Amino acid sequence: MPTLNKIRTALTRNRAQIASDPSKSPPSPHSRTARAVPEPAAPGATRLRAAITAFFAMDGFLFAGWVVRIPAIKAQTGAGAGALGLALLGVSVGAVAFMMLTGRLCRRFGSHAVTVASGAALALSILLPPLARSATALGLVLLVFGAAYGSLNVAMNSAAVELIATLRRPVMSGFHAAFSLGGMVGAGLGGLVAAHLSPFVHLLVLAVCGQLVTAVAGVALLRRHTGAGTPAAPPEERVERHSPAAPDRPRGSGVPGRTRRLVLVFGVIALCTAYGEGALADWGALHLSQDLAASPGLAAAGYAVFALAMTAGRLSGTVLVERFGAARALVAGGGTAAAGMLLGALAPTAWGACAGFAVAGLGLANIFPIAIARAGATGGPDGVAVASTIGYGGMLLGPPAIGFLAEVWGLPVALTTVALLAAVAALVAHLTRGAHRSGVARP
Repeated sequence: MPTLNKIRTALTRNRAQIASDPSKSPPSPHSRTARAVPEPAAPGATRLRAAITAFFAMDGFLFAGWVVRIPAIKAQTGAGAGALGLALLGVSVGAVAFMMLTGRLCRRFGSHAVTVASGAALALSILLPPLARSATALGLVLLVFGAAYGSLNVAMNSAAVELIATLRRPVMSGFHAAFSLGGMVGAGLGGLVAAHLSPFVHLLVLAVCGQLVTAVAGVALLRRHTGAGTPAAPPEERVERHSPAAPDRPRGSGVPGRTRRLVLVFGVIALCTAYGEGALADWGALHLSQDLAASPGLAAAGYAVFALAMTAGRLSGTVLVERFGAARALVAGGGTAAAGMLLGALAPTAWGACAGFAVAGLGLANIFPIAIARAGATGGPDGVAVASTIGYGGMLLGPPAIGFLAEVWGLPVALTTVALLAAVAALVAHLTRGAHRSGVARP
């Protein structure tokens, strides 16, 4: 009994010390989560997650709706293939030009406010392409559309990174899954109405839908707006606490020193995988039909299989990162994508190539979201902007690079470069695995 009394006295004394100085409390595996997501704030965080998810889905929905109307707008402008290609570069140029600017705007006004403004701008700018009557005019209006698209991508990814710091869960893949689902719905509906609605009427309906989503989801974002560049979580709970690069980044600054180098690494990883997405979108169906004599239906199904596999992979991305950690998920994803693309490029049958595309989609699914999330955790909105710009450059580089290589060595060999760059992404992720460590997932 005296021993029991001594133990009880010691416990009482420890509780008193902890109450007077919480910093002396012993670490607990649950304490970090409890501080990161206080019980009263959980419903607000859930609403915020739903709002950001809505913006990702809207982004994919609107962009896919525009893409399916490109043939009709090409006929409307009377542009040839070369002139149309130059006009379509307007989307890429506008996006890349505004991505870096958006990082600074997010630091100045907060990512929530910039997300809402960019979402409204994207929904309005989608009305411009069907108004163009020449290839030159189309290229100019696509600069505006691309600027809004690039701005929204940086802003909503920055908002997602801030929410991840609050939730203490690697949920970035779920947001990108919403983008993929939105794109599939937008493309499917666009295909159904293309024969019945003019491009202007179709895109007007999409613009109205986009404005409605912006208005509803924007309310939740602006309510949780806590100031320029400040996430919804308390400052002491931000992801910088457990980011290895955080000490190098002064508050309110850009992306200096070692932090910038880490962000560039994440950008390179994103570029290697975005290269594959762009290449398969433009060349996958042609490879099936031209090299493997696939029917038009099967050739079209090749990219659909890839997109479905990527969506499925992203839906399971959060569990994957929580279970294995960001570094292992990146390495495994890169290796899987490399193997899948080797099969897709070199398989002797169309069905074998489709199977390879599906495996590649599963492998590529979470690499880009993880890379952007880690860049944001390391460098804030500027980190998201830098990595997104580099990654988007990979999507731009892929299609023309594949075309050039196909002229020299043939399309099957050209497509193996997708596997090569996926392997490079896996290698880079392995060599820099220490930079992926966080308090959310195991390294």
